[in-house]
Amino acid sequence: MNGEYLRPVFVISVAAQLADMHPQTLRQYDRIGLVSPSRQSGKQRRYSQRDVSLLRQVQSLSKEGVSLEGIKRILDLQDQVAFLQSEVNGLRQELSAVRQGQSRIFAAGTSGGDVVSLARGMRPERRQQSYTFFAARRAIGR
Repeated sequence: MNGEYLRPVFVISVAAQLADMHPQTLRQYDRIGLVSPSRQSGKQRRYSQRDVSLLRQVQSLSKEGVSLEGIKRILDLQDQVAFLQSEVNGLRQELSAVRQGQSRIFAAGTSGGDVVSLARGMRPERRQQSYTFFAARRAIGR
C-alpha cells in the first residue's frame, strides 16, 4: 500500500465531509472501535485516506441494513483475509525459492541431534557405527 494512503492528514470535519457523514458519527465509530483514526498531540483525531474509505464502506453497509456489530465483524474479517493473503504470498515466494534451488535443505547431522545445512540433492555423510562390547562376569556359586 502507498504510504500516502495511510498517512493521517484529515481532521474530523474534513474526513466527515469526504465520507459524507456528520462528525459526531465519526466520533461514535471511533468510540466503538469501528474506524479508529490516529491521534495527534492534544488528542486531535487525524484520518487517513484509508480511514475515509473505511467510513464510506461502513456507510454503504449500514444503508444495506447491516448492524454496526455486523459491520465491525465484516471489517475484522477483511483485515484477517488481507493478513492471510500476505502470509500465503510470502509462503509462495519461499516455496518458489526452494524449488529454484536458491535455498538450502536442513537434515539430521552425523552426530547426535545435529542439524546440518545441505545443498539441494545432497545427503549428509553416513556416520560409522561403533559398537561397544561389555564383558559380563558371573560369579559361580554365589
